Amino acid sequence: MSRARRARQVPLRTHWFVLTMLLVCLSGALLLHGYTNHLFGTTPDGAVAATGAHDAVPAAVVNGGPLIDAGSASPRSAKPKVKTIAITFDDGPDPVWTPKVLDLLRAQGVKATFFVVGTEVAAHPDLARRIVAEGHQIGVHTFTHANLSAVPGWRRSLELRQSQLILAGATGVSTPLLRPPYSSEPSALTNADWEAVKHARDAGYLTVLTTQDSEDWRRPGTTQVIANSMPKSTAGQVLLMHDAGGDRTETLAALQKLIPALKARNFQFATVSDTVGIPLPIREASLVERGRGLAAIWAIRLSDGALTIITWLLYAAGALSVLRALTTIIAARRHARERYWSWGDPVTEPVTVIVPAYNESAGIEAAVRSLVASDHPVEVIVVDDGSTDGTADLVESLNLPGVRVIRQLNAGKPAALNTGLQASSYELVVMVDGDTVFEPDAVRMLVQPFADPSVGAVSGNAKVGNRKGLLGRWQHIEYVVGFNLDRRLFDLAECMPTVPGAVGGFRRSALERIGGLSDVTLAEDTDLTMALCRDGWRVVYEERARAWTEAPASLGALWRQRYRWCYGTLQAMWKHRGAWVQRGQSGKLGRRGLTYLLLFQVLLPLLAPVVDVFAVYGLIFLDPLRVVLVWAGFLAVQFGMGVYAFRLDGESAGPLWSLPLQQFVYRQLMYLVVIQSVFTALAGSRLRWQRMERYGSLDVPPSPADARP
Repeated sequence: MSRARRARQVPLRTHWFVLTMLLVCLSGALLLHGYTNHLFGTTPDGAVAATGAHDAVPAAVVNGGPLIDAGSASPRSAKPKVKTIAITFDDGPDPVWTPKVLDLLRAQGVKATFFVVGTEVAAHPDLARRIVAEGHQIGVHTFTHANLSAVPGWRRSLELRQSQLILAGATGVSTPLLRPPYSSEPSALTNADWEAVKHARDAGYLTVLTTQDSEDWRRPGTTQVIANSMPKSTAGQVLLMHDAGGDRTETLAALQKLIPALKARNFQFATVSDTVGIPLPIREASLVERGRGLAAIWAIRLSDGALTIITWLLYAAGALSVLRALTTIIAARRHARERYWSWGDPVTEPVTVIVPAYNESAGIEAAVRSLVASDHPVEVIVVDDGSTDGTADLVESLNLPGVRVIRQLNAGKPAALNTGLQASSYELVVMVDGDTVFEPDAVRMLVQPFADPSVGAVSGNAKVGNRKGLLGRWQHIEYVVGFNLDRRLFDLAECMPTVPGAVGGFRRSALERIGGLSDVTLAEDTDLTMALCRDGWRVVYEERARAWTEAPASLGALWRQRYRWCYGTLQAMWKHRGAWVQRGQSGKLGRRGLTYLLLFQVLLPLLAPVVDVFAVYGLIFLDPLRVVLVWAGFLAVQFGMGVYAFRLDGESAGPLWSLPLQQFVYRQLMYLVVIQSVFTALAGSRLRWQRMERYGSLDVPPSPADARP
């Protein structure tokens, strides 16, 4: 393999690897964020009543205390000491309420037990550290507040393992104390709850239930919270309260009165372990556990940051899409009002038509015959650029009047056009691809704007001829809705960046003044048009100059064509970047045309993968109906643009039925082309010319009556 070929291939493999890794990392970040933020229960613990059979729950547990050791030999439980209360708080830590609860407990000289949610600890590790540092006991309340009795075994293990890791990373300690979300008293345990308790014991956890619920989650009023929390006897209690999950004003107010009242009744306050009389269960986490926990915390934070960035990118993509829709429709409407604008006296002078041809035998006859049939006087110059399929011989054998064939060694399309330009007899020149057929009035319509001496080039209306099949329909839609609407906007803004090679008219003197066509980019038509604009010429769009061209008939051929177009456009934009700071017609090209291309043909496609990944995220973790409605709204905007564009172009709107399908194949192909082109440009690789495959599908030029509804 040659050195040049290695330089061309390696960046392509590298950028696809980089893109794949970026998408994998992005998907992983969204999956983590979705799991930690959208797959947990937000219903307060006490609001869910346990239902189901309970015959499998041991009687010793049902009639026992709130701390349960569900060992396989003989389950045990422990009750609180007489006149001892363990105040427990669930669902935190919360950045607003947990500090206020801690301040109140410190002022009252009371130690409590906090059952924390792993995701909240990851979000507020400083509060978890404060809980431990101030002598309170800490336990886990699962990772995402999941109902352990209702989830599969793998998720139970994940919930317990991750919550412990997060706690170790945030505080440096680990705990065997677990309060399952949506649990209450031991007597309320169902068979499903008992299975979850046993699973937790296998993982090394002691389950802590409650004996008294303050029901502060209901927010019934401070007086009622106090009444719900007050013991009815001298028996010890494990009291359930909350330091998160909403407004905890009533909880704080109740505690301020409850603690002194219970002290007055000679009740003692202690942690859960002290209340039931077991050794301190908290232990120091190992260095490995702390490291893994910190890694998990940072992974969650990075996923949150990734979603924030994605959200802003989605806003940007949405804004760009709406902006493009509005600007193109408004411009198209105004342009349509000027449809029959007169440029001056009719242009009747003869025109030279140049057809560069390299192995175009499949369609060259139809192309040349359509040109000879023009209702405007033309000379046709076919420049055979070293064809090996008999293209030149075929044209010569036709013996058509006014048609000349020039043969040259293969030097590329720009060189062929320059050869034809030197041989042209007239000032007005039309350039045509070898796979394009003209309508009879196309040349005449194309040259009429040259009545204005400021016009240096005219873009015609290229139509897809082989539009059968989904791929053909999608390209037909793109030509009508994308290219032609953009050209109307560029025409009004006087910043046309491209006169298509399929159908374009030029002043020969203007071309000679800029040195003819250049071969330094793969998009010679875009490079040429930008050079004319920078030289002060105006480039306009004549929609009535209709020509029919062959579109790629396979995804591979389409990829190669669009890759060349996109990469060549990037080359031309970089070559003519100086137009951004210039004045006059050049400045219009730079600040209007190049900015438009950068925003809507480079930046917007680069954002498209993010939109698709987030759409999948929304379907899984958010409201699927809302995601579908947003997608339907976006599609409705596109459909509306399509109907209007097809009407302006005199086309039947029938192919628009395939527009929804276009979003799942064609759209992805187009933005992947842009991504590959950008990566290739950044890598500094230079691509060779990629010739399109010809099919010879355009035998005769369609008449206007065939094309218009």
